[in-house]
Amino acid sequence: MIRNYLTIAWRNLIKNKASSFINIGGLAVGMAVAILIGLWVWDELSYDKGFENRDSIALVMDNQLINNEIQTWSTSAFPLADGLRSNYGSSFKHVVRAVYTDDHIITYGDKKVVKRGNFMEPGVTDMLSVKMVKGSASLNDPASVILSELTAKAIFGDADPLDKVIVIDKKLNAKVTGVYQNLPENSSFGDLTFIAPWDMLANSEHFATRFNNPWGYSWFQTFVQLADNTTMAQASAKIKYFKLNTLKGLHSGDARFGSNLFLHPMSRWYLHGNFKNGVNAGGRIQYVWLFGIIGVFVLLLACINFMNLSTARSEKRAKEVGIRKAIGSVRAQLVAQFYSESLLIALIAFFASLVLVVFCLPEFNQLADKKIAILWNNPVFWILGISFSLFTGLIAGSYPALYLSSFQPIKVLKGTFKVGSLAALPRKVLVVIQFAVSVVLIIGTIVVFQQIQFAKNRPVGYSRNNLLNVSLQTDDLNKQYLALKNDLLASGAVINVAQSQGQITDMYIGAGGFTWPGKNPGVQEQFSTIAVTADFGKTVDWKVKEGRDFNQAFISDSAGFVINEAAVKFMGLKHPIGETVNWNGNGNFKIIGVVKDLVSQSVYDVISPTLFYLQRRQQLSNVALKINPLVSMHYAVAKINTIFKKYDPSASYTIQFVDEEYAKKFTGEERIGKLATCFAGLAIFISCLGLFGMASFMAEQRIKEIGVRKVLGATVFNLWQLLSKDFVVLVIISLFIASPVSYYFMHNWLQNYQYRTEITWWIFAVAAAGALTITLLTVSYQSIKAALANPVRSLRSE
Repeated sequence: MIRNYLTIAWRNLIKNKASSFINIGGLAVGMAVAILIGLWVWDELSYDKGFENRDSIALVMDNQLINNEIQTWSTSAFPLADGLRSNYGSSFKHVVRAVYTDDHIITYGDKKVVKRGNFMEPGVTDMLSVKMVKGSASLNDPASVILSELTAKAIFGDADPLDKVIVIDKKLNAKVTGVYQNLPENSSFGDLTFIAPWDMLANSEHFATRFNNPWGYSWFQTFVQLADNTTMAQASAKIKYFKLNTLKGLHSGDARFGSNLFLHPMSRWYLHGNFKNGVNAGGRIQYVWLFGIIGVFVLLLACINFMNLSTARSEKRAKEVGIRKAIGSVRAQLVAQFYSESLLIALIAFFASLVLVVFCLPEFNQLADKKIAILWNNPVFWILGISFSLFTGLIAGSYPALYLSSFQPIKVLKGTFKVGSLAALPRKVLVVIQFAVSVVLIIGTIVVFQQIQFAKNRPVGYSRNNLLNVSLQTDDLNKQYLALKNDLLASGAVINVAQSQGQITDMYIGAGGFTWPGKNPGVQEQFSTIAVTADFGKTVDWKVKEGRDFNQAFISDSAGFVINEAAVKFMGLKHPIGETVNWNGNGNFKIIGVVKDLVSQSVYDVISPTLFYLQRRQQLSNVALKINPLVSMHYAVAKINTIFKKYDPSASYTIQFVDEEYAKKFTGEERIGKLATCFAGLAIFISCLGLFGMASFMAEQRIKEIGVRKVLGATVFNLWQLLSKDFVVLVIISLFIASPVSYYFMHNWLQNYQYRTEITWWIFAVAAAGALTITLLTVSYQSIKAALANPVRSLRSE
């Protein structure tokens, strides 16, 4: 009997090729989208789950009152780790001090590679359950280093790396004592390709001279692993005021900022990394929810198509039901027949969706910047996929199975049976839902791209054209900077050269302890303080609003500030030029100029109050170069490389195009926008498939009515209008539903950005015009085809 059901189901699919293609194709596309999004969500939720101690690992973070708001910092001063160990040792298995994972030059003989690594305390290998391939995981020897398998392969090839001596950043000698398995890529430590001991860095001359005030530099990270008898809440409560009490005991001026230490669990680093006013305010989890909801809705659209077309087509089979009942079929057999057809279509669509996913996954990975693989060996994947297919088949088949099987055969075969006027109502409701979801996705996509464009059009306060930044990774070039600068200017390829404490697209070094005329004693300020050379403003072409730029001819400029508009506003200075600002421990500085705000951090945040001053004793790690517009960029870069290698043959520097570095600030939002566009396009495609099928069914159902109207004089335009009107009305209703819903969600999304666009009326107008145009184009083919048909063919049997 089951074989008979499946045979008939297959014959029906072959008989109605167009509707079968729309049914299977639409459902397969919807399922493929859902699978892709499901794999992406799985990948996001799996982040950092590759570590055995994940639930007990945390980062020490700090809430401070700065510039009249609570700011949350993931950095800490390096003495904090010792303090936690000595005062709260029973609460922690490990306390690990580290710098940020960064690029480092590793040299072995004539071979040089750039790898990302960190300087960390010995407990990190136990904390992260580092698995050794060879050698020891110990970091107790300050002159040792352990490498990942990839790094060992890149440096030594197939040779044994143990006991070989490498040089890190041209100044730190380290003996390889171990090789560990590559850490999970889908993790916060996925790029940790070598681990050097903290003491190697702490014992270096560079470290000792730079951090002579231990609690004054919060440039490090402190990781902890909880003891077995301690919870995150308990440990956070214990350490909350440790730093503040320590600073007060040292009579440090930094105590004025306050300090509330707390533990941020590893399980929340990636998805819940944003803080607002000292409170966790989400993070990437919002995108997990966003795309999860999109996946559900796209799948819903495909299911609506399936159900609409299944129910519409099933009404044509009323006579088949009557004949089957007349020759002895019972209702249960008819129910089984209709269910078997729906389940067959759903299962075919599921396996077709897997084929689509296999073909689309490489492009999807590139678009999403992921390395996702299909979970072929995961039973949960198959259980969910097949269960959903069965569920969809049962839901879509329920109408014909339960409703049509209840028909009385005598009425059907006599021709007195009529489908009720309300039979089409569920289908109309489903079409409205379908287009409402599609319009919400369209509006959301437009708002995302409008926000990106709004940020791109933001005045940046300097010129990115022909501007290069060279990051110096060792001190060798710094020591020869003046000779290097003269050679660059003499080459003709460069017209301006300057140094700065950070590259212009990423400059922030926080400092406090300032007083100025009219300062409110209760203000706990923090400025971004950037050391530059005198030619910096001319090189980046910043815009001087008041006063003047730095000038090497004026010795007094060594005690001068050029400040930005945000600093003027924060300080409340009506006439800033000539005002004196005292910087605790550094003396008095006179404000000589005000420049327009420079966008040097996030393009979506407010500009930090910034003070620029001339370089004193510190080494500056970035060189800004203004390329001569009369020479080609290729020629200029070649010249620059030649000159730099003259002073540093090992080429321990990185040339960056400032416009490209600035464009990277939009990468995350642009990726979200492209994914949203892709999914919105597929949602529209699925909706149009369903609309096309419904229009085809309605035209077929009303073929005799159309013939009569043509005979009575109706024009093609009259008939097109008649057949299209119902669908246009449904789409208009969906627009009224989608507009407030999309406004609510996108307005809330924009609140994540301090510099944000407005949701204007034209966005809804464009979405409405687009939806109506797509509807008319989709429906018109079937409408015009029906209107142009010869009425003789449809009426000759009457």
